[in-house]
Amino acid sequence: MSFIATPQSMHFAEALPLSSGASIRDYTLAYETYGRLNAEGTNAVLVCHALNASHHVAGVYEGQPRSEGWWDNMIGPGKPVDTNRFFVIGVNNLGSCFGSTGPMHANPDTGEVYGADFPVVTVEDWVNAQARLLDRLGVGQLAAVMGGSLGGMQALSWTLQYPERMRHAVVVASAPNLTAENIAFNEVARRAIVTDPDFHGGHFYRHGTIPKRGLRIARMIGHITYLSDDVMNEKFGRQLREGIDLKYSTQDIEFQIESYLRYQGDKFSEYFDANTYLLITRALDYFDPALRYGGSLAQALAVARARFLLVSFTTDWRFSPRRSREIVHALLENRRDVSYAEIDAPHGHDAFLLDDVRYMGVVRSYFDNIAQEQQP
Repeated sequence: MSFIATPQSMHFAEALPLSSGASIRDYTLAYETYGRLNAEGTNAVLVCHALNASHHVAGVYEGQPRSEGWWDNMIGPGKPVDTNRFFVIGVNNLGSCFGSTGPMHANPDTGEVYGADFPVVTVEDWVNAQARLLDRLGVGQLAAVMGGSLGGMQALSWTLQYPERMRHAVVVASAPNLTAENIAFNEVARRAIVTDPDFHGGHFYRHGTIPKRGLRIARMIGHITYLSDDVMNEKFGRQLREGIDLKYSTQDIEFQIESYLRYQGDKFSEYFDANTYLLITRALDYFDPALRYGGSLAQALAVARARFLLVSFTTDWRFSPRRSREIVHALLENRRDVSYAEIDAPHGHDAFLLDDVRYMGVVRSYFDNIAQEQQP
């Protein structure tokens, strides 16, 4: 059974300097917390979200039985990250469309909706904003920072930006930077959005339109990359929809996989903001902590003090195990404490959200050990 979650928000009047050289002020961060901070303040776990997720990590909203948090199978009472033992914090990143200040909100300097004028944000900016929220919540040092995919990049960045402020980093299905292929997928998705006639240069709000066609295509492209070939073949194969004759039409949905992708695209276009999609995929593209060290990830990670758990999945071709092993090798070069699990799972990148027994067991065991550290 899931517990009742309560969304919260916190306003920050002071300006937050951004990596771009710009800043943002009078912004709000949406967040949720689960469990209780212990008297010593040693049991806080920050969970960082991926592209289309939010601060609603676990539990359900009262009166909304189908409102489970996106990692509800992982976090909660008696679950691998046990909220009977840990105080878990989920934060919605700046620029998102799920409650934190983003392109849909008004710019305090002009009174106009930001739209395309919302400042560029990076993984490092999100981490700095999260640190400010933790200050307000009275959390000095974190037991762990945890995330999957883009969330894993944030967990990794925490170890570099605030090395003394965390004891463990749990990085799942992630990478130290995007490959050129990954950047290419993001760019094709972005082009689908910006070339939609309803996009209006990112100021579609004032025109009363939504670039749904672009969002649908962007989601379809993304969804293909999250699934493995095996899963797609098993779920859909080459099945034609029942009762469909071969029409050779450009518009008709004939294959089951086409129906599934269009459904996912339609659903996504109803709730996700186009400018947010552009911002977050760019943040993914920009993340590269080794860049300032001539490409040496080992040098970049030399400042890290946390202990690490890294998890990858064999069929994840978007964030392949090879990319997690790059992080492992760089940490070992620095003689850091690293645990690594490569899970043989058929689900592709989406595996980090699913109930694989071995995966859940690895995370549970790791957090059991963290809890043991806190025993007097």
